[in-house]
Amino acid sequence: MSGWTVRIHPLAEPELLALPADMRARFLHISDLLEVFGPQNVGMPHVRPLEGKLWEMRMRGRDGIARAVYAAVQGRTLLVLHVFVKKTQQAPRAAIETARKRLEAA
Repeated sequence: MSGWTVRIHPLAEPELLALPADMRARFLHISDLLEVFGPQNVGMPHVRPLEGKLWEMRMRGRDGIARAVYAAVQGRTLLVLHVFVKKTQQAPRAAIETARKRLEAA
């Protein structure tokens, strides 16, 4: 066991709960992979780096595509900062800035 923990930022929790059930299930699956194998051993198609310390979990469901932006924080904790439904090819700048601001305030 790698000893990693995935936590959800309080402002990201309602965003996650707003996703359809199949995307939430995918989020839980990817979170389990990160906790069991550690972030350094989980890659595409589940996670990918965004920029700086920010990474994204990649969820696909019947209703589209969603992303959860996270970062490693103190110890072996991954903090999910922002969850959103993806509508464009690239992650929107506003979503990245929201995650960055929440990380700085955490």
